Amino acid sequence: MTSDGKEVKGILKAAFDHHGPVYLRLCRNPMLEVPVDHPQFVIGKGYEVYPGRDVTIIGIGIMVGRASEASLKLKEEGVSCRVLAMPSLKPIDRSLIVKAACETGAIVTAEEHNIYGGLGSAVAEVLVEEFPVPMERVGIRDVFAESGTYDGLLEKYGLGALNILEKAHTVMRRKK
Repeated sequence: MTSDGKEVKGILKAAFDHHGPVYLRLCRNPMLEVPVDHPQFVIGKGYEVYPGRDVTIIGIGIMVGRASEASLKLKEEGVSCRVLAMPSLKPIDRSLIVKAACETGAIVTAEEHNIYGGLGSAVAEVLVEEFPVPMERVGIRDVFAESGTYDGLLEKYGLGALNILEKAHTVMRRKK
């Protein structure tokens, strides 16, 4: 899932070149620009948006922009927050997740999706098998969603930067 419009071109090329089934999820609503030069997209690889040592936020799709916003608020508080973009969910970049867990000791995932069966679940599986650390998930709880404006729904279901910030505080408290 693309973090922003700049990432779409690389993802489309990789999907075209890939031999086998591919699932792409694109957002038609305005996205926050991710403040990083995107590396060449590779299926199964994520990348670092911001370095950090206290907590890691792993975002997918539009939530990378919101994770970046939350990391800037954490920085104002003196917290060093790593932000990772995970544009490829399956396969997932296990080594990048384990490295972040080892180095920061706390993980928050952020997805515009049900918290079950998406990024949070995949990251939890990696952590349980490789390097357990405190983890929280920002995503849609297992509820039926309503109709409304896109931004209004994101806020209603707790998918804003402040929700990510709150979860980052929670995992940092749990790691002590």
